[in-house]
Amino acid sequence: MKILVCISSVPDTTSKISFTDGDTKLNKAGVTYIIGPYDDYALARAVELKEQLGATITVLNVGGADAEPQIRKALAIGADDAIRVDIEPTDSFFVAEQIAAVAKEGNYDLILMGRETSDYNSGVVHGIVGELLGIPSFSPVMQLDVTGNEASMTREIEGGKEKLTAPLPLVLGCQEPIAEWKIPNMRGIMTARTKPLKVIPAAGLALTNTEKYSLPAPKGACKMIPAEEAEKLIELLKTEAKVL
Repeated sequence: MKILVCISSVPDTTSKISFTDGDTKLNKAGVTYIIGPYDDYALARAVELKEQLGATITVLNVGGADAEPQIRKALAIGADDAIRVDIEPTDSFFVAEQIAAVAKEGNYDLILMGRETSDYNSGVVHGIVGELLGIPSFSPVMQLDVTGNEASMTREIEGGKEKLTAPLPLVLGCQEPIAEWKIPNMRGIMTARTKPLKVIPAAGLALTNTEKYSLPAPKGACKMIPAEEAEKLIELLKTEAKVL
């Protein structure tokens, strides 16, 4: 069984974000990067499947050389080898094209990734990859088991959960509690240094260009309304917050 785990390299959620080059690029100075949290869940479940079924795991990242520490961490956690598409991930469709191109060549049984990245939060890459490959895709998957050539899953839907089965190959977007995040041990860190990391050029060209980034508006001051003035609170929600 061959598993492809797609990981993103994203700013740590505690990082202070700013922009440069006329607000067209993220200012990476002083920013700590991590594996996307949802991608970490996908990787953790892949490692469990490897232990249970004897699968092999290839990690895939679309990004520059500065993503290699996160790739090496994934190798330390339990992936067997890695591929980096040497180009910045500019938009969801472009990233999905790169994943699909690698997946077609590698003939993987299972393609796992997070339900979304924590930087752009598009949540559509898995669906596009499935469409490009002509195979089913499901998200967000909270539980996954594989028996033979069939996967059984539980995914979150509005108002509840859905249990379903589907034949391999599949593309899945993962979230907690599919597995617990794994921390690499010293042996894993040492062996990760010698595991194969293949760098390949991108397939095709990006279709979009970022004109400008902007930060969210700063939070306003908090108004305290006495409990006995409920009518005033309702009026402010209508006129200022405009949520009623």
